[in-house]
Amino acid sequence: QVQLVESGGGLVQAGGSLRLSCAASGMVFSINAMGWYRQAPGKQRELVAVITRGGSTNYADSVKGRFTISRGSAMNWVYLQMNSLKPEDTAVYYCNAQGAMDYWGKGTLVTVSS
Repeated sequence: QVQLVESGGGLVQAGGSLRLSCAASGMVFSINAMGWYRQAPGKQRELVAVITRGGSTNYADSVKGRFTISRGSAMNWVYLQMNSLKPEDTAVYYCNAQGAMDYWGKGTLVTVSS
């Protein structure tokens, strides 16, 4: 089992920055990739960014050039640096870990005011 706990959400004005953190515990050696997803009100959950154990990254087109995902060397932390935030980035952001199965955190709310 892997446990994930997110932190760093909050309220920010458009154009501002936030850094999300996700702490992983348990069987972190089994994690192959970690990522961030988000779900806005009335919308489906969507991929924001993912990073593999080898360091490869992938981003949603909507956040490319603004968000940066990074991880701890032991896959026990994953971060999401969010710059130039827009109101449409408002959502609950979920940490995800992929191993023998998918693991999810409880989410952290990011609100971007215009």
